[in-house]
Amino acid sequence: MDKINYLDISKAGDIKDRKNRVTYRLLEIFPGALSLGTLLGVFVFSWLVPAFVSIFMICFSFYYLLKIIYFSMYQIVGYFKTKKHLKKDWLKELKKTNGKKWKKIYHLVILPTYKEGPKIISESIEAIIRSDYPKERMIVVLATEERAGKKFGDFAKEIEKKYSGKFFKFLLSEHKPDVKGEIAGKGSNVAHAGYEAKKLIDKLKISYEDIIVSSFDVDTKVYPHYFSCLTYYYLTQKNHLRASYQPVPVYNNNIWKVPFFSRVVSTSNTFWQMIQQERPESLTTYSSHAIPGKVFFEVGYPSNVVQDDSHIFWKAYFYYNGDYRVVPIYYMVSMDAVDSPNLLKTIFNQYRQQRRWAWGAAEIPYVMFGFMKNKKIRLSQKITHLYILLEGYWSWATSAILLFILGWLPILLGGHNFNFTVLSFNLPILTGRIMSISLIGMLISAILSTMLLPPLPPKTNSLKRLTVFFQWIFLPVTLIVFGSFPALDAQIRLLLGKHMGFWVTEKTRR
Repeated sequence: MDKINYLDISKAGDIKDRKNRVTYRLLEIFPGALSLGTLLGVFVFSWLVPAFVSIFMICFSFYYLLKIIYFSMYQIVGYFKTKKHLKKDWLKELKKTNGKKWKKIYHLVILPTYKEGPKIISESIEAIIRSDYPKERMIVVLATEERAGKKFGDFAKEIEKKYSGKFFKFLLSEHKPDVKGEIAGKGSNVAHAGYEAKKLIDKLKISYEDIIVSSFDVDTKVYPHYFSCLTYYYLTQKNHLRASYQPVPVYNNNIWKVPFFSRVVSTSNTFWQMIQQERPESLTTYSSHAIPGKVFFEVGYPSNVVQDDSHIFWKAYFYYNGDYRVVPIYYMVSMDAVDSPNLLKTIFNQYRQQRRWAWGAAEIPYVMFGFMKNKKIRLSQKITHLYILLEGYWSWATSAILLFILGWLPILLGGHNFNFTVLSFNLPILTGRIMSISLIGMLISAILSTMLLPPLPPKTNSLKRLTVFFQWIFLPVTLIVFGSFPALDAQIRLLLGKHMGFWVTEKTRR
């Protein structure tokens, strides 16, 4: 199987060779089998060997505590680095450190939209206009879908008319439905928009090395110095063409209007990304991110997967034989937290969004298969990346459930003899104390979350900030309902070969 073939795989069915197809299918089964095997195993072994499970639970609780302390330190460091970056005048830094070199850099910003209203799209474009980077060095593409219908096509034309003179170029692309080999969704839309932009770039004879491509969610609002900060990082990195650039996502656009669980989930995601910024070896591109133009056009943005944001990293990583990385940018971009017209729909949509994100587990077979085929990547790199991927998705699916059940499961299933042992008596006490200490992580998240919030809207009760602090007491339940359950759902679908399509998160303005 040649390089191009294994780079473009999205599922086992894409592979014609039977041996390779069976291998890939087994790799698709592995993540779900590992997570389900863990959960089933603790029930079986709690009945057969409760003492062994009790010792495992104590060790797992200590491991979880150390992990919380470790991540909390990174969370604090990431927070203060981000706040420091927000205060810096990055355009001034560009002029000071790069002379006139920065003036050659163009930003290609792609905003894929499906059925979002003109208000949401306009807010994102207005944020770009308010940014300090020269607009005459910016190309903005509003990437629409024909399948959205005439109403939304007309909205897009109105927006094109309104903003066409605000940038160096403003393009409107329309992605056709039912293109062979594509999955309808953000990835295929971005890929098509990039193709349309490439025709203009080639006509103008702009070097791909002088272009930074930002693949944004349509609700992404940039902070004032974002593009200047991004350009600074791009020009000061060693081997800058072999890296993607990842800002910190926050969900502040509508944070004061959404239910408490949406705030907890979205803020938890922000903190996880801050932690990942401090662990660049485990960082992949996520949601709104930036790619060198040379990589975008040379490697090709993925159009056949749901998890396009992370997949472009892995595709580039294999294309360049492991010589590719993600550079963390300690600067924020803001998006919408999940919100719908009623509470029940918001709950369902929050679950669906988390399940779509958890579908990133489909990268595990892709990466494992790629490592089998690519002999040029160092073994140490392969081991490191595989461990991070497997441990991350396994923990996502199992940790919250294990912590909830293991303190009492051996006692419940262990039988009369075990229940009269010293270990049985001390198990809930010891694990309870360990978990109580681990609440320090939740306290840190609660404090930092209030410090990240935007100003209260006019006429909003100031006690709202206090409720945001105390909403973190629901974190354990949230981690199970909107963490473990959707992650297991996604992994079971992958195990069964029931591949997901792209589900577009509903975006509203109230």
